Amino acid sequence: MNAAPVSGKTGGRLAGRLALITGASRGLGAATALAFAGEGAHCVLVARTVGGLEALDDRIKALGGSATLVPLDVTDGPGIDRLGAALHERFGRLDVLLGNAGILGALSPIGHIEPKLFEQIMAVNVTANWRLIRSLDPLLRASDAGRAIFVTSGISRRVVPYWSAYAASKAALDMLV
Repeated sequence: MNAAPVSGKTGGRLAGRLALITGASRGLGAATALAFAGEGAHCVLVARTVGGLEALDDRIKALGGSATLVPLDVTDGPGIDRLGAALHERFGRLDVLLGNAGILGALSPIGHIEPKLFEQIMAVNVTANWRLIRSLDPLLRASDAGRAIFVTSGISRRVVPYWSAYAASKAALDMLV
């Protein structure tokens, strides 16, 4: 299959490259998207908030870059699978995956954390990244320089009171990748 050309800003270290960023609507995800777009990458921006994605798209366009907006909750496993299929059909490859979406949850003794919150922390910080790898690995391998980057935390390697759920999720992500 021939990959579709990727449009983005001409020039730059990432010119012609395709980068998918989760948690893209704000914070580190938005900053990375702006940096990647500034270097010429076409960014596939994934986040739950449409307004945040649209605002970021405006900023990327102001830089002369381009983006594809994907309003998606990363805990929607079938949605991630559909995203992988859509990227395969449209582009045939993926050059960069940045798994940035994450949640802290509650800072509390582990025994006080509600099961629903614990499961949500694991779903966003671990399971979503596994689904991304599962769905997007073939596209990364189709690139001549595919790279996957995941945002983790030093908290995964030390004991800090009340951070157990978050730390466990990041330790699991460390082992996953």
